[in-house]
Amino acid sequence: MMLLFLCSIFISLLPPIGAQSTFSPARPPAIPLAVKSPYLSTWLNAGSNGGNGGYLPGFWPVFWKNTITGWGGIIRVDGTPYTWLGGMSPPKVNQTSFKYTSTKSIFVLDVAGLVEMNVTFLSPITPSDLKRQSLVFSYLKVDVKSKDGRNHDVQLYADISAEWISGDRNATAQWDYGVTGDVAYHKVYRQNQLLFSEINNQAEWGNWYWATDNVKTLTYQSGPAQPVRDTFAKNGSLPNSQDTNYRGIQDNWPIFGFAINLGSVGASAVSTLFSLGLAQEQAVQFSGASNATALPSLWTSYFDNDLAALQFFQGDYSTACSMSSDLDNKISSDSLAASGQDYLAITSLSARQAFGATQLCGNSQKSYLFMKEISSSGNVNTVDVIFPSYPIFTYTNPLFLKLLLDPLFENQESGKYPNRWSMHDLGGSYPNATGHPDGKDEQMPLEECGNMLIMTLAYYRRTKDLAYLTQHHDILKQWTEYLVEDALYPSTQSSTDDFAGPLANQTNLALKGMIGIGAMAAISNLTGNTQEAQNYTSIANKYISQWLTLGIASNDTPPHTTLAYGQSNTHGLLYNLFADAELGLNLVPQSVYDMQSNFYPTIKDAYGVPLDTRHDYTKGDWECWVAAVASNSTQHMFFNLLATWIDKTPTDLALTDLYSAITGDFPGFVFDARPVMGGSFALLALKQ
Repeated sequence: MMLLFLCSIFISLLPPIGAQSTFSPARPPAIPLAVKSPYLSTWLNAGSNGGNGGYLPGFWPVFWKNTITGWGGIIRVDGTPYTWLGGMSPPKVNQTSFKYTSTKSIFVLDVAGLVEMNVTFLSPITPSDLKRQSLVFSYLKVDVKSKDGRNHDVQLYADISAEWISGDRNATAQWDYGVTGDVAYHKVYRQNQLLFSEINNQAEWGNWYWATDNVKTLTYQSGPAQPVRDTFAKNGSLPNSQDTNYRGIQDNWPIFGFAINLGSVGASAVSTLFSLGLAQEQAVQFSGASNATALPSLWTSYFDNDLAALQFFQGDYSTACSMSSDLDNKISSDSLAASGQDYLAITSLSARQAFGATQLCGNSQKSYLFMKEISSSGNVNTVDVIFPSYPIFTYTNPLFLKLLLDPLFENQESGKYPNRWSMHDLGGSYPNATGHPDGKDEQMPLEECGNMLIMTLAYYRRTKDLAYLTQHHDILKQWTEYLVEDALYPSTQSSTDDFAGPLANQTNLALKGMIGIGAMAAISNLTGNTQEAQNYTSIANKYISQWLTLGIASNDTPPHTTLAYGQSNTHGLLYNLFADAELGLNLVPQSVYDMQSNFYPTIKDAYGVPLDTRHDYTKGDWECWVAAVASNSTQHMFFNLLATWIDKTPTDLALTDLYSAITGDFPGFVFDARPVMGGSFALLALKQ
């Protein structure tokens, strides 16, 4: 049995025979399949470091951490089986095209010239509908029609493995089969639930559901992987049986399959819909105004139990698809109008990734949004990760930015953080948002104070929620006073780009602090504190006038801002300039915007402009921020370089924000699937 399994793994590593697929709008390094939360985050590796070039058949989907989440599909046409999903032994179908939108990944597959499959992975994004957005579920829809003009006898099969339920492959899985309403489902879960725990970044609690419509021609089976798949390949159906030998995930690899007899398929497409998701009644441990409390998933406010949620989701495809398509179309039309096709390739690939790092919690009276700092640290609601992400939230629904900031404010205003600057994150290990009562979080005082002030005003600019500014005025003023002390000449410290190392007098970091002071001046004015506003306005303008001398290498050709004061032979991406424009502060003269636009093309590499002179790597999120406030020609240059990198990069994991601008590869360490790529929406947020 193990030999057969190893053979299937080997087969999965082989390139699809004869497959010549087109990719639109690009061939991403990894293709999002089911990406809805930090734990429902499965991808198809595509790049050359270990992926298969972006072909659905022949390769196992993986969790963002690059561990296999078994997901397999076989189709039988006129008695012959073919693999259409995963690394299984039947011959692979031929993929002819792939395209992605902001919410969908769509594959067109040719089955031996006989039938055509249209396979759509939809992870709904519904920013205006919290009920739907709160569901940690994703769709897989398969349409089959004749390709050669003849009718064909077709059966469709799809399964998942127990690998979804735990990062410990020795953990004991338990499962059940059932029907709720008109929905058939396999329920799979870790037998020994570990609440609020992760192993290898996978959740160790909750119930996983693999479901489809309970049609008359449906059959099912749970059991060891190879025998179940072989049964379908031979018979075109399953025996409606359950394996009751609950066991470890890698002990004879239990899988959970569905088979549907589509009958005689002709020119009209026959559709099958599957749902896949995770139901956790308790989602996050949060220390806010009260002591640490277990917060429920927000969906529990709308549904009595997980089966009710599952039944709703499976039956909601038409509405969820329509709402997601509306968002797809909006992002597409806005991106094309803003900066063209290259820009669309970036924004539409980033949307699921940004939202997929978040989880809605609480109840309908008091909701929160929690974000995991995926891959780089696992922190909860890291301020300088929310910050580069925030353009996608202000663009789609600024309420989401508020829901991210609320738990940070609540914890600190309850006196649970002893430092006078803003905290770095809400907890060192997601999903435990228990704060840092000892004040020993990662220290980025100037960075985080500036970020909180900028984002709070950005939320107000979109909503006119004056009460929010009044509610948080006191702590915002506290953070501003820190900026007044440190922003002009920043002490040696890290910025959000902490991987690049700490540095004193960072030009870009100083600018953030000054813009933060300017943001507080605006907040003070809006809340009726006019004398305070005048003071902060005066300080911000005074600091900026000195910064124009301290941070600019005016004698260089061409002139440009420096990495740190007085270092004329250095430079960096001046991404904090975006906040000045986005907030409408007008602190920084237009001459600085023009100077930087003229400078960046002179230092570009094959795939981008380096983050700074210390390394050859760049950051895709910050490139998008810089491009948003650049001249048209420089903006197009940035987006063209980044879109080219997406299509050509040798990386093979979910979209990284950090890569070598020269080779396009990882720079020795790996960031992937991080929500910061929501920063690609900076231009759309600015134009909005």
